[in-house]
Amino acid sequence: MPSESDHQDKSAAIHEGGAPDFAVRSRKRKADVVIFLPDPDEDVAGIQMMKKKQNECQQPSSNLPHTLIPTPDKEELRSPKFSSIHKSLTAARDSPLPVLGWGNRDEVWKNMIKKEQTYVRDKLYMQRHPLLQPKMRVILLDWLMEVCEVYKLHRETFYLAQDFFDRYMATHQNVVKTLLQLIGISSLFIAAKREEIYPPKLCQFAYVTDGACTEEEILNMELLIMKALDWHLSPLTVVSWLNIYLQIAYLNEIYEMLLPHYPQQIFVQIAMLLDLCVLDIGCLGYTYSVLAASALYHFSSCELMQRVSGYEFSDIEDCVKWMVPFAMVIKEVGSTTMKQFRGVPAEDLHNIQTHINTFDLLDKVESKQASLAEKSRHSPLPPGILTPPQSSKKLPQL
Repeated sequence: MPSESDHQDKSAAIHEGGAPDFAVRSRKRKADVVIFLPDPDEDVAGIQMMKKKQNECQQPSSNLPHTLIPTPDKEELRSPKFSSIHKSLTAARDSPLPVLGWGNRDEVWKNMIKKEQTYVRDKLYMQRHPLLQPKMRVILLDWLMEVCEVYKLHRETFYLAQDFFDRYMATHQNVVKTLLQLIGISSLFIAAKREEIYPPKLCQFAYVTDGACTEEEILNMELLIMKALDWHLSPLTVVSWLNIYLQIAYLNEIYEMLLPHYPQQIFVQIAMLLDLCVLDIGCLGYTYSVLAASALYHFSSCELMQRVSGYEFSDIEDCVKWMVPFAMVIKEVGSTTMKQFRGVPAEDLHNIQTHINTFDLLDKVESKQASLAEKSRHSPLPPGILTPPQSSKKLPQL
């Protein structure tokens, strides 16, 4: 694991030309969820199995649009017209929750759906920031992942920070690149206080910026972010949805949905896929529940996805296809050893945000996207959807 001293020599050259370069100083019921092992030959097989797997899920198309409409400002966010449009983007579905001993499952599910409709995101917000490029967002989020690993922050903390950053940027225009690191570290500061029991101190957040952001600047930006978000700081993130789906998948009569009971390694590998996907600004065109359901689909089956999420395949089809190159890259990486963190209980290790080899993986994703686009022009089949490995290639359940 990287230590603070390992990063002291990195430069936060956000005031110079080009993209910003940020620095850190700094017993279970079986479910049909599998861990991918490296097998390059299966890429072709996955493409060939696309039609068969789709037929298993074939349902009348709902023509549900997934691309969110731009959010020019906070006033428009509050308008009845925009709210009604956003609600139409979330598929109405029956509750997959089991009977709960602490509440009405239908009411709980209804509240979850309502919350997702409340937190609007906009994948086109970069168009209102002509001085910024999508790659700058990638660099910033990659740096925030690294900060989270250094300070052993939870995945939920990182995804809250990512949500705050994207929604804040959607309420502004003409933001300059020299402010990105300040907005990012302030978003993480808010998220850590929101999620962590013992969050890092303000001076530590300023320290990891290597002098680029002062404590006073972080406090001022914290207030600006919360005002811009109208103090809506409790979204149901994509890892929260993944946690819920896996809990349902591995639920039996012994356990209730209070604590997670599923293999940590499976959660970690699906989370790796989401970590990679969230770096692409295209992910903002899909709701968090759709992203989590699509990631689970790539690791399991259509039947299981439908059972735990309530979605039909037609509801997530567009996201599944968009996610194919990312899933293929994670499949090639294969199962990785879960990182150990001093002072973190073994049962909580899967919840700690880790830093992935972002830029190499994204280069491979771009290569896959080009390859699949070329194949789609010469084949009647849509771009390949990955299928789980054969039973003989599955890792044992943890």
